[in-house]
Amino acid sequence: MLEVLKRDGTTASFDILKVAVACQKAAAAAQIENPSAVALTLASEVEALCRQHSQNVIDIPTIQQHVEDALMRSHPEVARLYIEYRHDRDSIRVRGSKLHAQLMGLVDKTDQEAVTENANKDANVFPVMRDLMAGIVSKQFASNFLSKEVLQAHNNGDLHFHDLDYSPFLPFTNCCLVDLQGMLGNGFHLGNAGIESPKSVGVACAVTAQIIAQVASHQYGGTTIPNIDQTLAPYVQKSYEKNLEIARQYAIAEPERYARERTEKETYDGIQGCEYEINTLFSSNGQQPFVTFSFGMGRSWQERSVQRAILQVRIKGMGKEGITPVFPKLVFFIEEGLNLKPQDPNYDIKQLALECASKRMYPDIISAKLNRELTGSSIPVSPMGCRSFLGAWHDTEGREVLAGRNNLGVVSVNLPRIAIEAQQDQARFFEILDERLELARKALMIRIERLEGVKANIAPILYTEGAFGVRLKPDDEILPMLKNGRASISLGYIGLHEVGLLMSGGEHPYDNPAVQDFLRRVVSHLAQATVRWKEESGWGFSLYSTPSESLCHRFCKLDTARYGELPGVTDKGYYTNSFHLDVARKVTPFEKIAFEQGFADSASGGHITYVELPNMRHNLKALERIWDHAIEHVPYFGTNTPVDSCGKCGFMGEALATPEGFTCPDCGNHDSASLSVTRRVCGYLGSPNARPFNAGKQKEVIRRIKHLAAPDTEEEVLNEQIERLRHSEAMVA
Repeated sequence: MLEVLKRDGTTASFDILKVAVACQKAAAAAQIENPSAVALTLASEVEALCRQHSQNVIDIPTIQQHVEDALMRSHPEVARLYIEYRHDRDSIRVRGSKLHAQLMGLVDKTDQEAVTENANKDANVFPVMRDLMAGIVSKQFASNFLSKEVLQAHNNGDLHFHDLDYSPFLPFTNCCLVDLQGMLGNGFHLGNAGIESPKSVGVACAVTAQIIAQVASHQYGGTTIPNIDQTLAPYVQKSYEKNLEIARQYAIAEPERYARERTEKETYDGIQGCEYEINTLFSSNGQQPFVTFSFGMGRSWQERSVQRAILQVRIKGMGKEGITPVFPKLVFFIEEGLNLKPQDPNYDIKQLALECASKRMYPDIISAKLNRELTGSSIPVSPMGCRSFLGAWHDTEGREVLAGRNNLGVVSVNLPRIAIEAQQDQARFFEILDERLELARKALMIRIERLEGVKANIAPILYTEGAFGVRLKPDDEILPMLKNGRASISLGYIGLHEVGLLMSGGEHPYDNPAVQDFLRRVVSHLAQATVRWKEESGWGFSLYSTPSESLCHRFCKLDTARYGELPGVTDKGYYTNSFHLDVARKVTPFEKIAFEQGFADSASGGHITYVELPNMRHNLKALERIWDHAIEHVPYFGTNTPVDSCGKCGFMGEALATPEGFTCPDCGNHDSASLSVTRRVCGYLGSPNARPFNAGKQKEVIRRIKHLAAPDTEEEVLNEQIERLRHSEAMVA
């Protein structure tokens, strides 16, 4: 039996009458005598041609081509009208399609969800518009790669297959730790240019910016330069040796001092140039590269020089106005005996980092001790992007490898929906969760399978030039190098706070230890699933606390449509990010840290804890107390402080968040050109006045409260809070 492959991918039996009707309409329009007879003759001829195909399935374009060919041979005047008729029908179909509607919604700026999906993308500029258009097309073709059950689960909101605008339509990978040390040390090719190992820190910084741009253009996630202070130190030394030679050649007094000061100035200039380039260039997908610099573990003067330069450049800000740059994200390692206490050799760097955080929000901090315990790595692990972490991994020769590794993507589970369906029945909750986890595993395996057969020449900077720590040949397949845990692949989750509300009948998780215990069981259950998958498959599955930017809105919107407005759950317009405490809950920073402590132990593949603070610029001791407390209890921590500024009236502080955007509290200015606004989106910063958040994320930002008392009593309050927390911990013990 001859089957027809329809445009939506389904099949139907070949129907000769449909061909005859179309031919009859064209013949009648051409005023051919006896159009019915002509149509039947043509239909018979077309059917004979169709049945000559070796396969028993034929698509619609082939049938139409046979009709046109038959008409051209016998009735060319009818053929012309038939072709026009088909063109008109195709145009009507396209205009009525979802793809057409989405593309026009982007072009006309009427689809706000498409325009505000990513806070790092300005949908008003051509490169971003082109990238968003490509993303819309990519999502439309997802059904070619996703199984029916996975696609259905994604579309209805049971789970979320992240980054469908890139993968699996193309075999992209997610975020990575760039092996900058290997690339700078061994040289590489960029296009047709051979790049030698730099001979100075200035050139090393410039080359670093170019590497970042190329890596960001060949993947869709964050690009992290781990331990950049230690990586750039040899090039600081090369600059020092050059400057020392100049001093001796020209008999400059105090040659070592001259060389040291000149080298430190070159280091500052190099870092500043790198930061400016990162913030002014666009990757091929039309956005600033999502870049992270980690630093702080270096001890030598060369490494300290890089650390100081990074912080001093960020404190200065960008441009004449000194605005807060969004990238690179800065992450500072803190370790006892290195930079934690006044007697430590790098304590002065910590003080500079505190000043920087009070003025620019970054750096976030990592407890080197807790990081090692969590990851099993002897070297503290840097986050890939904003919060994705790798575990320890050894190559076939037993060497521990960190730089050059990457992530293959994320699929997140809608936990609040499971809680809604479970109706406070915990056993039922875990039954549904296991069903969704099986779907998520299948979805994650699709990401891996999409990379089968892919050759290294698809992304030379990653696979043949060393960014991923290897130098494959162009025809080598990439999948073997990603096996056995070298690359991670992540299960994500969202809305633990809403789960607590739903499973307790509306009781706030913070107020009920039993609810908190249940939530920890949920996250532990998710983690156990990834451990089991890893043991069964050999792939590096990990649990990732999803930084839900657009997803916090998408899941909530879908659940509102299905279940209505549920108090404290769907009526807010967003779901709470991963395991975080409700953003509107009034607690101290120490109480928020205590609530979130321990979740990272299960979610080792991705996590961060942060607190909202008032202006801390004149109370760095209080900020340091919070930092020191945090690194004893959570592996990764950030502080959100007011860093907004109004170019119209000179205001510096925190702009007012409203449903329509942001406004200067002094003069009412809301112009994105003169009001600089910086907010933490999830684990990274965004400029929402220039590139607005989605509606759900904006509602979440509006509800955020400070986790500290008024500035004039901060230190006393902090001491009281710490003592109260210690007392409560002692009572529990």
